[in-house]
Amino acid sequence: MKQMQEDDAIEESPEPREMSLKGFIFGQLPLEAETTMFVLVNMIDFFMTYWLLASGMFRESNPIASYFLNHWGPVKGMLYFKLGLVVIVCVITQLIALKDVKKARWVLNFGTVAVVCVVLYSLRLFLNHTG
Repeated sequence: MKQMQEDDAIEESPEPREMSLKGFIFGQLPLEAETTMFVLVNMIDFFMTYWLLASGMFRESNPIASYFLNHWGPVKGMLYFKLGLVVIVCVITQLIALKDVKKARWVLNFGTVAVVCVVLYSLRLFLNHTG
């Protein structure tokens, strides 16, 4: 009987609840791990893109990214472009998390997987053209 009471006392950690705007501004943000992973993968993408462009064998095929690259150079231009995208996605997902944390988590995880695919494609391009 005592064992049953101890088992009942163990609760699973609940799914993160919706946040208030006050908690959003002044408190801990939801989805910190997912956001960190998204930012990390995008940093790898930035370095991979810079590496490909610096090799001289590749050019930027995205016209919007190319605009930034042509106007501000390979470091600042790509950094502005990629950082802008990361900030936009992170802000949007935090706003979504105010209403639906599960949906915001899905968006961030999807974005992370998409960027990982881009990084792997970039790596494949580089390896195919260098040997």
